[in-house]
Amino acid sequence: MDDNRRPIKSRSNRAIIALSRFLAGTRITPNQISCASAVFAAVGALALLRIDSMIAMVVAIVCIQLRLLCNVIDGLVAIEGGKKSVLGPIFNEFPDRIADSLLLVGAGYACAMPSLGWAAALFAALTAYVRVFGGSVGLPQRFIGPMAKQHRMAVLTLACVATIVENWLQWTHVSLVAGLVIIAVGSALTCATRTRALVRELHADQAQPRTEESSHA
Repeated sequence: MDDNRRPIKSRSNRAIIALSRFLAGTRITPNQISCASAVFAAVGALALLRIDSMIAMVVAIVCIQLRLLCNVIDGLVAIEGGKKSVLGPIFNEFPDRIADSLLLVGAGYACAMPSLGWAAALFAALTAYVRVFGGSVGLPQRFIGPMAKQHRMAVLTLACVATIVENWLQWTHVSLVAGLVIIAVGSALTCATRTRALVRELHADQAQPRTEESSHA
């Protein structure tokens, strides 16, 4: 497996493999699938703004999952389907950052705490920045958590499910706030975790030649 490719268990799912093979046989490109993830995120963000509507929350949940599905099958169509392009790395990253920001900022406005949504989006973007920076200095990109993309979307999905329960019981909306706090704090911790791993690997790479030289002495 490519060290710079996110390890995702669902790539081995038969239904996802079948869908990827079908799409690979059409004119749909991996880059279009990547862009579709941002479109689904935009629809999900708009749905989040209707926090009092249980139907809107269901739409948000579906859109979050469709966004994640696009993130899985774009790579499968590109690599396994033989549709890689020179612009693939750009479309693999940029729509992801847009999708994260749309959903997290939308959740912040939905729960009347826009600053919290922006903070969660900022730290989410920084986790990707640290990962890509590791690749820019010649190290394998690390997708370690505790709040990587799939974890952020899992927390947001659970927050939406809890919001449906709050609407049903006519409780105060606190689930989205709690979810955004977990995402923001977890993403900040992920930045620290990835940076620490990056520093360790850079030190290890620097020490490697010395070890080899001493063995030849």
